[in-house]
Amino acid sequence: MGPTSPVDFILQPPVFHPVLPYITTIFGGLTHGKMVLVQGVILAEAERFQVDFQCGCSVMPRPDIAIHFNPRFHSRPHVICNTLQNGRWLEETKFPHLPLKRGEAFQLLFLFGQDEVQVSVNGQHFLQYRSRLPLARVDTVGVFGDIMVKSMAFLRSNPFDASRTEYPVAHPMQLNSSKLAVPYCHPLPRGLASRDTIIVRGLVCPVPEGFSLSLREDPSHVPLRLSTCFRTRALMWSSFPDGALSHAEKVAACFPFHPQRFFELLLVCEEGSFKLALNGIPLGQYDTPWLSWDRITELWIEGDVTLYSVLS
Repeated sequence: MGPTSPVDFILQPPVFHPVLPYITTIFGGLTHGKMVLVQGVILAEAERFQVDFQCGCSVMPRPDIAIHFNPRFHSRPHVICNTLQNGRWLEETKFPHLPLKRGEAFQLLFLFGQDEVQVSVNGQHFLQYRSRLPLARVDTVGVFGDIMVKSMAFLRSNPFDASRTEYPVAHPMQLNSSKLAVPYCHPLPRGLASRDTIIVRGLVCPVPEGFSLSLREDPSHVPLRLSTCFRTRALMWSSFPDGALSHAEKVAACFPFHPQRFFELLLVCEEGSFKLALNGIPLGQYDTPWLSWDRITELWIEGDVTLYSVLS
């Protein structure tokens, strides 16, 4: 199945305020570059919690656990990582100096490689752990213990930056935020520059007609727009260098959006062009040699979407 199949663009939606213990399937399993973002609050008298990346969801027999991430708060706070195989725990790895505190909000980002995971806590690298089971077997995640989870999101890394050594930007999702109401204006006070990335995450409405993302120099001048139309099933770039439409170009061979589906759009600035990706799948580039990036002042989003986060 080629990369232009609609199935390739399906991205698992985030979960908001799940009741613990919470166990769910990971759509497509764990692949290189996949990320799991957990945002929540540690209970005031917490003893421990755990995030388990499992090979199945059975109760008896207990499934293998490729990665067991277990913060503990008694005596000297620390994290235990381990692997459960055939009902037996292997030798555990202890990580001291846990940067989490009882009663405080937290953000965990799990970034998966071939057979290892890197974990950041509140945006800072904390540990790296190599699984002793193939991560390709993992299809389930479970969260247990003394925390309240606000959101859990399943994301993909920037496909245009495979050599990235630092953590991708993974700001928390927001549900029903008045600050993200559509139409939405995202200011770009310094304009744009080469290698800048804009990330838009949201949910398509149940009965959509379309939505658009416009880069504006001012409210009356929109030099570039990316628009979707569900009636014609088209995703289009449109350029307006002099205020009038000069060029329109269809982006993808298949229409990658669906009603009530979560999406993550990446716009990456390059010299004289924009690269576009949807849900971790590259959709090519659009040449804009006439566009003065430093004059772009805002990103305007309107139409039939609910926004969860907009980053630049």
